[in-house]
Amino acid sequence: MADSNGMDGERLAGAVVRPGEPTLLYARGERAIYWLGIAEETAFRCNTYLLRDGEEAILVDPGGRLHFQQVRESVSRILPPERVTGMVLCHQDPDVAASMIEWLELNPDMRVFSSARTHVLLPHYGRADYHAYDTDEAPFFSLPTGSRLRFIPAPFLHFPGAFTTWDEDSGFLFSGDIWAALDLDWSLMVSSFERHVPKMDLFHLDYMCSNLAARGFVRRLEGLAIRAILPQHGSLIGPAHVGEALKYLASLRCGLDIIYADLASE
Repeated sequence: MADSNGMDGERLAGAVVRPGEPTLLYARGERAIYWLGIAEETAFRCNTYLLRDGEEAILVDPGGRLHFQQVRESVSRILPPERVTGMVLCHQDPDVAASMIEWLELNPDMRVFSSARTHVLLPHYGRADYHAYDTDEAPFFSLPTGSRLRFIPAPFLHFPGAFTTWDEDSGFLFSGDIWAALDLDWSLMVSSFERHVPKMDLFHLDYMCSNLAARGFVRRLEGLAIRAILPQHGSLIGPAHVGEALKYLASLRCGLDIIYADLASE
């Protein structure tokens, strides 16, 4: 899916999805990124990703308990599941984070990367004795190959403690619920951004706070070489559409902009 020089956009777009099997999105040396999506046909499809870097193996948004066995089986095709060393939880919603309990049973030493506000809520899933990594206090995490993960706050999109994760080597932005889409006619990659917009609107207009929050987050991304956007729901946004995706979010009117539209002129 990628050549020795890094991500190949055409091959990324042409990745073949086989239910129950991991899909390689990026590979370079000792690094690889996989899509571990679920086989269930649903508009609210959840995306889980696995990043391997040397001895580190980090799940991004491992998902809920409903699909834990599917995700575990996909991971087992890459490495023994108990060798997963960390998981990134972009916020506390059950479709993102509920399976953390099962993963911690496999490896109690696993790091849980999340924001301070999210760590307050995660113990309510039934376990508080875990290795908590605070992404607010330490926004960069160094990986064995010398690359880093950068954790970028995305307040009120849609949770106050939400954040995204940028992998500086691949340029992939793991965006959580931002740029998520609801779609029964699903494909791994967005082929037409214009046709994809209504699918994102179905999610964003109700779940995201406001245009101010959206524009503020886009400003935080300035200067980053984002090569692809990997949301937690819907299709992945490849290199050809990243610019359009940023413009979409910056101009989005959602949430409070719609509910309290009559107050805009006051």
